[in-house]
Amino acid sequence: MKNTSQSLWRSWFVLPALVMVGLLAIPFLGLLVSSSPSNIMAGIKHPLFGAALWLSAKTTFLSLTFVVGLGTPLAWWLSRTSGPQQRLLETLVDLPMVLPPAVVGIGLLSSLGRNGFLGPLLETLHLQIPFTTAAVVFAQVTVSSPFYIQSAAAAFRDVDQDLLLVARTLGQSPTGVFFRVVIPIALPGLVSGIALSWGRALGEFGATLLFAGNFTGRTQTMPLAIYMALESDVRVALALSLFLAGFGVLLLLTLRVLPKLSAHRRTMRPPPPASGRKL
Repeated sequence: MKNTSQSLWRSWFVLPALVMVGLLAIPFLGLLVSSSPSNIMAGIKHPLFGAALWLSAKTTFLSLTFVVGLGTPLAWWLSRTSGPQQRLLETLVDLPMVLPPAVVGIGLLSSLGRNGFLGPLLETLHLQIPFTTAAVVFAQVTVSSPFYIQSAAAAFRDVDQDLLLVARTLGQSPTGVFFRVVIPIALPGLVSGIALSWGRALGEFGATLLFAGNFTGRTQTMPLAIYMALESDVRVALALSLFLAGFGVLLLLTLRVLPKLSAHRRTMRPPPPASGRKL
């Protein structure tokens, strides 16, 4: 009787879990089944593929540079403070994660467009951001930065405060403590945040389409090229989709393997030498 109840109990978990796994696997199986080596090579050789790949690589590298350069100080500040201001700022940081990308695109257009509230200032400076490559970077930074900031702030919170105090007593400046103690300890979390942020920027579609448009070689990233290729050459869309799916798998493997490598490195590190003189 006990074995029967346990098997029934397990079935309540196993069956829904298998159904969920099947639903998640269907899109990727569809990509693999619908593709053939000849079609993939034909898609890769299409001019649309190379232009979209180069633009995505360039813009995501620029956006990731901004996210890491500006988001790291913010994540450190969020990890060291508490109170209403900190909670309000965290809500603002997380907001792009819950807003539809189209809303983000309209918000950027309403802010930085010609008729936006910053439009006259940009026009005075002879700057035009919407429907340019810079607009692609703006959209990618907006939607991808929360993933890095969240991960970096969590990694910074895990740094032992006593280590920082010891480093200060040994003569390290605050800047030295941050770069020589905090960054090495939090590095696995920072790399995870970079991977998540990069993946989100690479897959950005809605905000980019509304704020930057869909111009080949200028604003047409890989997701936008997939959208356009569906109307002309499905082979290009499949090749781009497989490339993005493969890149996503590599990012996920990095996120899975990196913490294990970090833990293994800590366990293999030799103990510090004993202090003091022998009597």
